[in-house]
Amino acid sequence: MPEAIQTPQQNAVQRFRTVLEDPIVQEQFKNALEENAPLFVASLVDVVSNDKILQECSPKDLIREAFKAATLKLPINKGLGFAWIVPFREKGVPKPQMQIGYKGYIQLAQRTAQYRYINADIVYEGELKKADKLTGEIDLTGEATSEVAIGYFAHIETTNGFRKTLYMSKAQVESHAKRYSKSFGQGYSPWKTNFDEMAMKTVINSLLKRYGILSVEMLGAFQGDDDQRTPEAKAQDDITNFANSESAGFSDAEIIEPATGRMAQAKAPQAESAWEPVGATNSKARAPF
Repeated sequence: MPEAIQTPQQNAVQRFRTVLEDPIVQEQFKNALEENAPLFVASLVDVVSNDKILQECSPKDLIREAFKAATLKLPINKGLGFAWIVPFREKGVPKPQMQIGYKGYIQLAQRTAQYRYINADIVYEGELKKADKLTGEIDLTGEATSEVAIGYFAHIETTNGFRKTLYMSKAQVESHAKRYSKSFGQGYSPWKTNFDEMAMKTVINSLLKRYGILSVEMLGAFQGDDDQRTPEAKAQDDITNFANSESAGFSDAEIIEPATGRMAQAKAPQAESAWEPVGATNSKARAPF
């Protein structure tokens, strides 16, 4: 009986499975996720199997990006909104990127146990009554007159009583995305397929970086997002941050040490080296699996 001929898509998925099933790779996912590793790996195979562009990516690159989500204990099922892997083309070559959704940032913030309230949502036409530029407070007591989104907000209140709200109009979000996102404007970009979720991520991300109490996990997540910015935006932000104030970066942010729950002084981000997923965290922090 002749053997069935595999399609290019089947070949690509099989090549990915072969690399993923390597005992060393499996051990790294087990170190990061413990009993949740099989579920995460199965969802990763499903993600790659259903995305033709991801199948064009290097299996090692895909696993490297997936491991970033695994170390943060965030599922990569795009429908859940915590994290996902997005392909983009660099000089015509497909490259995968792990991106964290707004739910992922909220999840990481919740794990610090430093927040009483944390929320991000859409503001519809008719809802916004007032925005106080001085305090940042907004009045959303109006009734929505349509399902047209005019802006997005994020709100935090910490356990010590500190409160802060950030509102961005839809135009401000679009301007931010055009400047910062390497994939904005491309057909596969989540900015095209899930604009509202990406907008809420932008607002909660900005609010937490400016005013939030951050964990080491959150610092790593922010650094990963910074790596996805356009080179021009990175250069301009470096100039602006250092020229205006040292506090524009993470140097004075309040950091939570995961082992003790105490505040620690943030360290300057280190340059990333080539990926070798050794020494993954075994944190037992509650994760959405």
